[in-house]
Amino acid sequence: MTDDSPALNDPATDPMEVARAAAAVIAERTGAPRHAIALVLGSGWGQAADLIGETQAVVDNEDVPGFARAAVEGHSGQMRSVAIGDTGRRALVFGTRTHYYEGRGIRAVVHGVRTAAAAGCGAIVLTNGCGGLRPEWSPGTPVLISDHINLTADSPIEGANFVDLTDLYSPRLREVARSVDPSLDEGVYVQFRGPHYETPAEVQMAKRIGGDLVGMSTSLEAIAARQAGLEVLGISLVTNPAAGISPTPLDHEEVLAAGRAAAERCGSLLASVVAQI
Repeated sequence: MTDDSPALNDPATDPMEVARAAAAVIAERTGAPRHAIALVLGSGWGQAADLIGETQAVVDNEDVPGFARAAVEGHSGQMRSVAIGDTGRRALVFGTRTHYYEGRGIRAVVHGVRTAAAAGCGAIVLTNGCGGLRPEWSPGTPVLISDHINLTADSPIEGANFVDLTDLYSPRLREVARSVDPSLDEGVYVQFRGPHYETPAEVQMAKRIGGDLVGMSTSLEAIAARQAGLEVLGISLVTNPAAGISPTPLDHEEVLAAGRAAAERCGSLLASVVAQI
């Protein structure tokens, strides 16, 4: 099966129906009729999946309706069904996401989230690698997302469907995460369109309007997750100081290197949080 985005983007297509079809394929390939929680692993988080639990099945994205191969270095083009301890429950772990800047349409960006809901998940953990605006956050620091500012000028919600985003990033799940690691700080994530990094002036703008973290993902997925009824936990990995705050030019390899350095801490954090959720 190849990338199904043309059908997904057809106005006559119901994106929720494509999500249900994807969930049916995942259930068949993994042998799990339902998954309890989903995780989206962003830049720098790839190795974390190995610490969550034992992988029971691996499915190539291209074998599932609406999904495509990974388009960004540092992401995996597979999804895993992972056992959560000895509870008998499974986590659905996405090794990549579709970014808004890829131009595949906003339905493709949030397809993983909608598929997670269709697969039975009640909660989703959205992770990313991002630029930090606070000097005390050195590269490799995980930060809980308390809220977001969506600067894409787009929304995954179609039609007159007015979804409340109050407490979008679950206070309950943030407390769970802090019970695992009391040192966790939190901040407001600002999503830019990308794929270019933000200018120093844009970073200062983000800071002035209340942002603490800048990146190119997550907020659109979180909105779709709320619409689908999922409880959302967002965690950013600060991989570098943002432009103008960093004394050196930004580089994607820097993002990957920070992720590799923080892999054990981030993986252990996710494993403990997933077990408690």
